Amino acid sequence: MTILKTYGRVWSDDMDSALAVLVELVEEPAHLRFAFGEVEIAAIGDFLVIAGSPEATARLPRASTTVVVSDLTAVEALLTARGATLTHGPERSLTGSYLYARHADGAEVEYVQWKPELITRILGRAGRPGSD
Repeated sequence: MTILKTYGRVWSDDMDSALAVLVELVEEPAHLRFAFGEVEIAAIGDFLVIAGSPEATARLPRASTTVVVSDLTAVEALLTARGATLTHGPERSLTGSYLYARHADGAEVEYVQWKPELITRILGRAGRPGSD
């Protein structure tokens, strides 16, 4: 099992406003953008922007970070063996599979296993940005 990428989460009421600043900061466009229920999600650089009304975002699990992994099943086994509690999932989504876990120390983290085509498009074949 490998960690392929991590994202710091940014919560916003307005995706376009959030992205406008981040595009300038990271000097690249968003590499993912999609609707997820009542919210919109975009990934840009090392940020995951979650935008929607306060009511819609309040219904989502709160995690400090999103971690993209190569094998979600192996991560789940490791986490539970180390005292973590699954708080949501695993479930399937547009990008692959995901789960939320509360680590034994109380940290809340989302773990995602992307579909292979996303790994290739965003991270490159070897699982590193820019690799071919």
